[in-house]
Amino acid sequence: MSVTASSETHRQHTFNSAEMGAIAHLYRGEVYRSTIWRTRLDNTTNWAIVTMGIALSTTFSSPEASPLPLLLVGLLIAVFLGMEARRYRYFNVWRARARWMETNFYAPIFTGEARDDSWQVILGRDYTAPRHHISFVRAAGRRLRRNYVWILAVQVIAYYGKIAIHPAPASTLAEFVDRAAVGPIPGWVVLIVGFAYNLGWLAFAFGTMWLDEREHRGDRVAMG
Repeated sequence: MSVTASSETHRQHTFNSAEMGAIAHLYRGEVYRSTIWRTRLDNTTNWAIVTMGIALSTTFSSPEASPLPLLLVGLLIAVFLGMEARRYRYFNVWRARARWMETNFYAPIFTGEARDDSWQVILGRDYTAPRHHISFVRAAGRRLRRNYVWILAVQVIAYYGKIAIHPAPASTLAEFVDRAAVGPIPGWVVLIVGFAYNLGWLAFAFGTMWLDEREHRGDRVAMG
């Protein structure tokens, strides 16, 4: 039994030349697909940045211009983040497969260290039953922490800067609050909603970071 088990293990570790070539082409294909989807991710981020730029230009075009565009652009940023999270889930499929082959197939070739044969089974199952390796919530959290948190920070600074200095620097806190009013909505309501909105994004960022750490805690074999 021990000889048979040893032979099975040896066969799982060894690939012939044709299989090595197939794996090389497979790896190139996964890298290419991840590169294409990475470009799509960058495009979505660019849309958010351009939209923010338009809102900034409109709001600061004159001292009398309304700060409302900076409020509305926050809704568009949320939409772009949702689109980017969906795209990231697809990108993560190809990236995870390429990285999986790098760490479990190519790296042992250079280091000479044997890897657990389960990596082949896990990769094979991922091809026979494709699935996303990350949830939509975790994907949104990753994109928020890496890109969108900075866009939202610019929005917050620009908005509060606008109502603080235009049309003239606010001399009292009451005047500052009054300038935040939007139509019949009092300024203090707008400021509280804005504070809760941004605090919610921060809570979401840290919450999803905790989910990521919990998912990859320990030595459990996983992709994505």
